[in-house]
Amino acid sequence: MTFIFLLFGSALFLSTVAAFYSIVGLVSIFPAAEIPIIIMGVSLEICKLVAASWLYRNWTTSPVALKYYFTSAVLILSFITSMGIFGFLSKAHIEQTTISGDNTLQIQLIDKKIQREQKRITDAELVISQLDQAVQTLMDYDRVRGPTGAIATREKQKPERKELNIIIDDAQVIVTDLQQQKFVLNKQQIAFEAEVGPIKYIADFIYGEADKKLIEKAVRGVIIIIVLVFDPLAIIMLIAANREVRLYYGVTPGTRRGRPK
Repeated sequence: MTFIFLLFGSALFLSTVAAFYSIVGLVSIFPAAEIPIIIMGVSLEICKLVAASWLYRNWTTSPVALKYYFTSAVLILSFITSMGIFGFLSKAHIEQTTISGDNTLQIQLIDKKIQREQKRITDAELVISQLDQAVQTLMDYDRVRGPTGAIATREKQKPERKELNIIIDDAQVIVTDLQQQKFVLNKQQIAFEAEVGPIKYIADFIYGEADKKLIEKAVRGVIIIIVLVFDPLAIIMLIAANREVRLYYGVTPGTRRGRPK
């Protein structure tokens, strides 16, 4: 008898959990009618379990039309429950991804900006190097003084050198700021990868080296597997519990009542 109570308790507990997840999922699908959806969901879940129990107890004696209508209703309600659970789990995954989302695209964009600024620095330094080379060439030919000498040439280069140094300084400030932004995004990315680590391992196991699309596909696959087991298992356990009760009291399916052993 203890096992019967355990089976009944497990079936009702699993059914209650499935109903809760399903109703929360349905509310997220129809948020404008939260209270009516909760009332409808609770009543349908209770009726589904009662109908499943009644079907098992009266399968051989019930009218054909009633039997097949109840069967269809239980299957449809189980599908609705599964759909609600799917919505609940999908919503939970989407919310988590939104809160600590993948920063790959933002990091790539920052890398491109850093490369642009570094190119400005490189180009400016190249021009300064060319200016230095022009002065050095004059000094190599011992043309230091005079209007076309190294000293005069260097003096004429001052405005251009100043402008180039301003470009370098501005670009370096921008690069430093971008690197700080990238550092923050990298920390968030590491945290995100730690959170999706288990599902990423599953995706890698199934698809090889998995990208974001394959990870999302793996998440949907895991959710579908859970959905396929959740509510159907609750109904089967409830039917099994009914069977154990009937066997315990010596009642075979199709009979109305029996005597205790």
